[in-house]
Amino acid sequence: MSVKVKEIIDYLHSIAPNELQESYDNAGLIVGSENNIVKKVMVSLDTTPAVIDDAIKQGCNLVVSHHPIVFKGIKRFIDGYYVHDTVIKAIKNDISIFAIHTNLDNVYLNGVSTKMAEILGLSDVKILLPTNYYSSEFSNSYGAGAIGILSNPIKPTYFISHVKEKFQLQCLKYTDLCRNAITKVAVCGGSGSFLIQRAIDVGADVLITSDVKYHEFFDANGQIIILDIGHYESEKHVIRLLADLLKSQFTPISILETSINTNPVSYSA
Repeated sequence: MSVKVKEIIDYLHSIAPNELQESYDNAGLIVGSENNIVKKVMVSLDTTPAVIDDAIKQGCNLVVSHHPIVFKGIKRFIDGYYVHDTVIKAIKNDISIFAIHTNLDNVYLNGVSTKMAEILGLSDVKILLPTNYYSSEFSNSYGAGAIGILSNPIKPTYFISHVKEKFQLQCLKYTDLCRNAITKVAVCGGSGSFLIQRAIDVGADVLITSDVKYHEFFDANGQIIILDIGHYESEKHVIRLLADLLKSQFTPISILETSINTNPVSYSA
């Protein structure tokens, strides 16, 4: 049974409607044709020249990534810059690239943040900042971030160790440990500092996210603990999330997870 790129896209959009992507985003089909027949799929967090090389090596002609390789307007495609090199290499090798980004951030079922909550073992998980978006076609709840409850309260120092273990972290950044115990936990995959006040307002003890700027850490204001675990680290689970979804729906096709670590950040002890 042959499967077209469009069928993959339609299925993923049934989980995370494209209308849910933020205005600044560029999710969707970036390179290729919806009518191409899919041989194998490579799933990645980012699309880079190394990921395209991995796809070529594994015989994949569709890359499904979380982050769009083309994000801002580009006027020229000249080699020497990773975005240009990625797109040119994909086109030369007839590889389509599809991104499912902030629309996947903004769903409850199979969403980026709710998966974080699952990894942490939270219960009674809800959307942190619900949106007014409604779809009669799709059964899901929509909005940014997630919030849930730990089954047993835990001291902040122990909770930090728990987070480091669950997300396989070498290090993280955090604000003053202003709670005696952690019970209510807010999370947001990727850049979630815009949710700091919301997390405070709903009584969260801690917000786990990434890309928090220096002055934004002050916004904790002794009312919440902020943990910045790194952008890649907060979203790398999306690779397995997308791969599992595709495997469940498209059994005749090989769905592979890239072996490339695309994290551009390194750490030193």
